[in-house]
Amino acid sequence: MAEKYIPQEIEPRWQARWEEDGLYRSVIDPDSPKYYALTMLPYPSGDLHIGHWYAMAPSDVRARFVRMQGYNVLFPIGFDAFGLPAENAAINRGVHPYTWTMANIERMRRQLRSMGTMFDWEREAVSCLPGYYRWTQWFFRKFYDAGIAYKSFAPVDFCPNCNTTLAREQVWGEDRHCERCGTPVIVKDLEQWFFRITRYADELLDFQKIDWPERVEAMQSNWIGRSEGADVTFQSEAGDGIVVFTTRPDTLWGATFMVLAPEHPLVARLTTPERQAEVTACTQQAGRQTEIERLSTEKEKTGVFIGAYATNPVNGRRIPIWIADYVMMSYGTGAIMAVPAHDERDFEFALKFGLPIIPVIDRPDGATRSLVPAGFVDEGLATALARAGFCFEERDGQYEVSMPAEHAERYAALLREHLRPEAWGEVPAAVGCSSLPTGSLSWIRRRPTGPSWIAARPWSPRPGATRRPWSCYGAGPFTATCCSTPSMGP
Repeated sequence: MAEKYIPQEIEPRWQARWEEDGLYRSVIDPDSPKYYALTMLPYPSGDLHIGHWYAMAPSDVRARFVRMQGYNVLFPIGFDAFGLPAENAAINRGVHPYTWTMANIERMRRQLRSMGTMFDWEREAVSCLPGYYRWTQWFFRKFYDAGIAYKSFAPVDFCPNCNTTLAREQVWGEDRHCERCGTPVIVKDLEQWFFRITRYADELLDFQKIDWPERVEAMQSNWIGRSEGADVTFQSEAGDGIVVFTTRPDTLWGATFMVLAPEHPLVARLTTPERQAEVTACTQQAGRQTEIERLSTEKEKTGVFIGAYATNPVNGRRIPIWIADYVMMSYGTGAIMAVPAHDERDFEFALKFGLPIIPVIDRPDGATRSLVPAGFVDEGLATALARAGFCFEERDGQYEVSMPAEHAERYAALLREHLRPEAWGEVPAAVGCSSLPTGSLSWIRRRPTGPSWIAARPWSPRPGATRRPWSCYGAGPFTATCCSTPSMGP
């Protein structure tokens, strides 16, 4: 026996034997249990690297394990070979894109075979060959004819040097540059193809027939973001109707301003000349941020008044129109009616810019409501609430749960299972407010830093903070510094 294992001397002989015997070839056997495995198809832009095998190895191990259990395993491989990057690379080298791409594919084939993977090479799929893409075109035609595929403008990350859109993972660094050429990435409104996935929201939220981890179910629910509500039109003084989607039309009386996404098509039309410079700067700043950065609850709220006004349709109030980066064109209509008395982000925005705050909702006798701020619970709460039959809304990690008073104790027990270590739920006796309905929950609080009747977070008063009176459902007014939001209360 050789003292050292030399792969180049041993593995090619056995790999040739496995290929000759068709060891990993899938066969049609109606009597064997079937298993389909798939790994992400590599993009043939050059040589394979260790990152490719890092991603493929778990799929290969899993497929081998299932095969050893007696399953008839189908494990194909292929190459995701279309796209502008390959075309640009070929142009830079002075060769035809097809020649460049197929040469890369052949080199990758040799590399993958040398790894000893159990891919069935007779099931290879190459996306740039007519035998493959004729079927993607067939699928697209079916989607288009059924009204599922449609075109719409949307903001995308765009590299002006590569002249192509980029996926989020292709934008690198805090300065947001292209991973391929280093050019600063811009956000550009382009006409894109979309699928009407929301048409199937109810089916995609039915987890009864699949055995997914709670974390994955929660991610799926948050991605779909199914909401029930109404479209409401606010008329601008310039004559344009601004449509907003709201899940709470009963709060219309408390809408004291409107906020548009900086990319909203009406921004350019409604902005007054004296506000143009500020609006342009705000729009450019928003374009340099990712969606995650813009929606972060930790960042300071920023926004600009565009100089225009709209009319609240229920009370005729003249309300100002702002733009802010926390409103996204990808959610709803790209415009919101701001009700700062009953929304945490609107509340913080109103405090910063001195906008009116008008409470309009009081809790009816016998009703119980629990407001759980973001960061207090783990990812499994949404799934647990849905399975237990509770009515709730989730927005940016904050939960608002409604229930009959007789279900409050059951809810409290469920909630405690999902609270993070630094938070807890209590019954009203610990709150110092005797007017809450029997059986309702108190605030979900972090370790207290103030009086027991304030839902406190670590904070320090911001410059210019004011003190305003607030009522605790019949317990009388009290005064609190408006740096932490009272919407954390019950």
